[in-house]
Amino acid sequence: MSTEEPIDLTGYGLEGGDSNNVTIAAAMNAQYDRGDMAWVLVAAVLVWLMIPGVGLLYAGLSRKHASAAQLWQGLVAVGIVTFQWFFWGYSLTFSHSANVFIGDLSNFGSMHVLGAPSVGSSLVPDILFYLFQLVFACVTGVIMLGGAVERGRLLPSMVFLFIWTTIVYDPIACWTWNSAGWLFKLGSLDFAGGGPVHMSSGAGALAYALMVGRRTTETGTKMPHYKPGNVFFVALGTIFLWFGWFGFNGGSAVNMSIRSVYAAVNTNLAASCGALTFCILDYFRKDQKWSIVSLCTGAVAGLVGITPACGYVPIYTAVPIGVITAAACNFAFDLKHIIKIDDGLDVFALHGIGGFVGNVLTGLFAADYVAALDGLTELPGGWINHNWVQLGYQLAGCCAILSYSFVITCLILFIIDKIPGLDLRIPSEFEDKGIDQYDIGEMLLEYGLMEVIEAGVEAKRMSKLPDAHAPSSDGEHATMEESKP
Repeated sequence: MSTEEPIDLTGYGLEGGDSNNVTIAAAMNAQYDRGDMAWVLVAAVLVWLMIPGVGLLYAGLSRKHASAAQLWQGLVAVGIVTFQWFFWGYSLTFSHSANVFIGDLSNFGSMHVLGAPSVGSSLVPDILFYLFQLVFACVTGVIMLGGAVERGRLLPSMVFLFIWTTIVYDPIACWTWNSAGWLFKLGSLDFAGGGPVHMSSGAGALAYALMVGRRTTETGTKMPHYKPGNVFFVALGTIFLWFGWFGFNGGSAVNMSIRSVYAAVNTNLAASCGALTFCILDYFRKDQKWSIVSLCTGAVAGLVGITPACGYVPIYTAVPIGVITAAACNFAFDLKHIIKIDDGLDVFALHGIGGFVGNVLTGLFAADYVAALDGLTELPGGWINHNWVQLGYQLAGCCAILSYSFVITCLILFIIDKIPGLDLRIPSEFEDKGIDQYDIGEMLLEYGLMEVIEAGVEAKRMSKLPDAHAPSSDGEHATMEESKP
């Protein structure tokens, strides 16, 4: 997010001129550039597409009998987190009178969220920043829910998501992006969410996988491992994510400036390098086949790595950020076999490790002149500007976010699991049949997409074949008769 100091609010009041007075309403609009507002609004809509994008990606990576549940969670997260954000989430994260740890309830029920310059940037009003940050919270929630893939019940996950967003996401986002937060004051840099979005969701997913237990499997002590149920959904979800990430990162400048364009360029470059790196590594590390899933996974890894850095680092550094993050995530996929936690969608390896690597590399490559491209921000930069202490700030933020998210998530889940009717896991006898049958009652693809396509192709082929018992129109039958001895 932009780091400029918010302007004096006394002329508007915290309610931002929450009044029916037409004169005040005109003044509220007049203080903002319409181009900045239009871009941030478009960016928020782009980020919204990432929410079902995560659901589609997870649905494709899951087995067929659990895919509908993943897509369902991707959509229901919008409703749950939107209500939480309205109820008190925005106030706990971005109230103007927040302390170093968390905000207060001065904006409870979204009251007084209107035309005052926002905490995130004085260039946009509270109501617009409210919407932009809402979709960030939704994306984070649905990423985190992937930790319980194929065996976590849906009702407890809904209750858990509301509580987790309140107790885990909101404080971490306040530390990082609210000018009163302790990480912000310390000087830790995170442009678009390496900590609040990726490390918090990655650590939360790992805790969820631990608390809900392993999936049942016939492989004995080995970790369960299954092929993706639908590669088409994996590719489609990745396309949604890559597309939406331009708003995710480019919009985090919170204005329409060269810096926002720069962030978008860095985003695409790092994603491309990450996709190539991950795919090539898998080619040599596995069975020497070119994999769509590997290509998509690498693109997401590159996007995760560049997220905290994209508005701070020169373009040429997006290449090593994409390559290093994708390589680290590729090898981190083996971690679950070492720590024996069934993170079936590798959320921690991709988002937790990827976010960590991206945050550390931000401390190395952050450049003062890149941050200044929005015309407002002044930073000492990172190692590239000989600001050696910046790496320490980045590591402090990483350790605090990962440990806080993991520990508090475990505690929340432990308590929820003890509440009657909120058992975290589906009964074991239903696990092989699938969570879709147990909790959804619908199948995402009743027969499977490829089965339907193949059946259609076969039917068309058969319809073109000549009838074996019908006489040939070219006299072939007569010729055969004549050739008999």
